[in-house]
Amino acid sequence: MKRTKIVDLLKSDAPAGKVLIKGWVRTRRDSKDFSFIEINDGSCLKNMQVLADAALPNYEEIKKLTTGSAAAVAGDMIASQGKGQQWELRAENIEIIGIAPETYPLQKKRHTDEFLRTIAHLRPRTNKYGAAFRIRSEAAYSIHKFFKDRGFRCLHSPILTGSDCEGAGELFQVTSLNLDSVPKKEGKPDYARDFFGKPANLTVSGQLSAEMFALALGDVYTFGPTFRAENSNTRRHAAEFWMAEPEMAFCDISENMDLAEELIRYLTRHIMEECAEDIALFAQFVDKTLMQTLENIASSEYVRLPYTQAVEILNGSGKKFEYEAAFGKDLQSEHERYLTEKHFEKPVIVYDYPKSIKPFYMRLNDDGTTVAAMDVLVPGIGEIIGGSQREERLEVLQARMKEIGLSQELYWWYLDSRRFGTVPHSGFGLGFERFLMLVTGIGNIRDVIPFPRTPGSIEF
Repeated sequence: MKRTKIVDLLKSDAPAGKVLIKGWVRTRRDSKDFSFIEINDGSCLKNMQVLADAALPNYEEIKKLTTGSAAAVAGDMIASQGKGQQWELRAENIEIIGIAPETYPLQKKRHTDEFLRTIAHLRPRTNKYGAAFRIRSEAAYSIHKFFKDRGFRCLHSPILTGSDCEGAGELFQVTSLNLDSVPKKEGKPDYARDFFGKPANLTVSGQLSAEMFALALGDVYTFGPTFRAENSNTRRHAAEFWMAEPEMAFCDISENMDLAEELIRYLTRHIMEECAEDIALFAQFVDKTLMQTLENIASSEYVRLPYTQAVEILNGSGKKFEYEAAFGKDLQSEHERYLTEKHFEKPVIVYDYPKSIKPFYMRLNDDGTTVAAMDVLVPGIGEIIGGSQREERLEVLQARMKEIGLSQELYWWYLDSRRFGTVPHSGFGLGFERFLMLVTGIGNIRDVIPFPRTPGSIEF
């Protein structure tokens, strides 16, 4: 008999007849003539209630099933006489696949997030994290669907890179050299003898690669892991994180903002509709205002605000911030959340940032001091998207690179794209984990990524 997923059985309007399910025991309670066993296979939040009659030939073994044990159950779906479920499974055969000992750490009680991070290999079996990672899966699908429906091509950009997208980022170096005996030349590591013949790093972005393909295929996007060796132990930072990065040819900053706003609204609505049961769990136990926040994000027209006006609003707010808001300084999380949660009470897109705080590839505005950059800020999170119109003018780009001390030899291929048929183009990066924090109300990035990599932590 073919295995059926519990999610498909529970959403049925009529009993499915004889079925086979396989999953893990959440609870078992015994009476004189039968046992009730709650089984979950990870396909949905709800468990399947199994009625195991004492007449089953291996009933004494069945009564040894513990929380966390794995079992296969074959039987008939029948209307439930109890409360809380429409159907239950009357077992005709129960096969014990794997017994979990009493030391199984996920017993029927509330566990703290901090404890569950120490057993990240088991935490998907809890209600909260099972729901979080089902939402993550659906959100990843919805990103691909959004861009596919709009004619974008998916690019698998490299994870290993010889250049730095940000121009001044903290990178993880990758080497095949023997670190116990590094070959030297003139007192420095001899990278000519390394695997690639030059220094290599894990990428912080797929953007530069996406630009090259946008200038050939029109509209492209890349979606994958990125890395930053930043020693930040905050709730919003991880060393490994995922980014969705579209890049569009013949696109200016205004069209770029349009697409970013459309993307956030689309993804939020999709998750609200397709993951309603899992989202309800977070609305009940994690963030009581979650549904109101998501409806605001999915339905609002986003405010568009020049950076200089954002600074003026912050300085005129009368609120004492930990960090000063001033021209030439980046907006901090407290500033972003004030704008979205207090002043406008909706998402805000801030644009035209000072060039001094933005990367070299952003298009210089006519004032010579700002660039065509934009950040999408949302309540509860702050910045969730960062992007810009790219500098398509070769001479201006070269001058900008010289100004900040970037090697034009290293970026020869990037400059070629401005030599050969250059066009205006734009793009942005969506922090995937920050989006997941937004739609679940989870407050720490470590809890929306399966196996978080943070300073001093690379378990599992």
